[in-house]
Amino acid sequence: MEVSAIFEAFEHAKVLVIGDVMIDQYLSGKVERISPEAPVPVVNLEQEDHRLGGAANVALNIKAMGAEVFLCSVIGDDRSGDQFIELLQNASINPDSLIRSKERRTTLKTRILAANQHLLRVDQEDKTALSKAERDQLVARVEQHLKKDEIKVILFQDYNKGVLSAEVIEAVLSLANELGVSTVVDPKYHNFYNYSEVTLFKPNLKEIRAAVPFSIEPNVSALKEASDYLRNKLNHKHTLITLSEKGVFIDDGAEQKVLPTIPRTIADVCGAGDTVISIAALGIAIELDLTTIAQLANLAGGQVCERVGVVPIDRQQLWREAEEYWS
Repeated sequence: MEVSAIFEAFEHAKVLVIGDVMIDQYLSGKVERISPEAPVPVVNLEQEDHRLGGAANVALNIKAMGAEVFLCSVIGDDRSGDQFIELLQNASINPDSLIRSKERRTTLKTRILAANQHLLRVDQEDKTALSKAERDQLVARVEQHLKKDEIKVILFQDYNKGVLSAEVIEAVLSLANELGVSTVVDPKYHNFYNYSEVTLFKPNLKEIRAAVPFSIEPNVSALKEASDYLRNKLNHKHTLITLSEKGVFIDDGAEQKVLPTIPRTIADVCGAGDTVISIAALGIAIELDLTTIAQLANLAGGQVCERVGVVPIDRQQLWREAEEYWS
């Protein structure tokens, strides 16, 4: 498929994102002295920035590619929750499928930076599983979208913050299988093996190493062994493993290979995984082959690493890079 046709097809895709959402707060300034109270730098605050994080950043990436996105999650009934909804609305993403909880806080990650260097991160969050009432509400929202909005793919974005419990995963996968909707997963450690029979499973190398009972090096033979182990456990269709600066490994059941990254000036790796899974979900939605999906996702993940903080894809830049890559 021509690059232009791929990007035009993305505009007709409908993706439902479910998972843990958060606000990424950045406090930036200058350091000119050490505190007299303790051996720590004093940051003279110059700028404060709030961005959508977690599954919301995934939704933002999908929106940036021109697709229609539906975001299902749970946030707190608090000030950060209000701010989160405002950020969504500013990004033209509908917040109506969010559930406000009086039992948990909205996750807020505060990063303190000076000269583009991270000095400290402070997390405010609750990581307990949702209550039964909240689980039921969340699954009901997903079911509603699946039955009326012609969703092409469900993207599970798991950060182990409690939204994607085993019960929620099982219920949503059951709905997806019943309705013939594709499923794409960016897993974390707690529920790693709960995502059975999904369309695409995308862990990173660190997660794979923690999940299998043998050592793994980032080469095709070792990664194939790990992928075979996962397939025996999950019976999924496609494996895509991100390898940081070494690229991505893909396995469609018939062919396995590593696609290297294009050399770039790396400023910050935050959010790269969100970007990769976003492109992967869009590729599955328009039925691209796994190699093309991985190549495009690789380009997109590298692109966001050139900028500081969690940022969405630049669609026009990715389009240009894709045309150069395949020329």
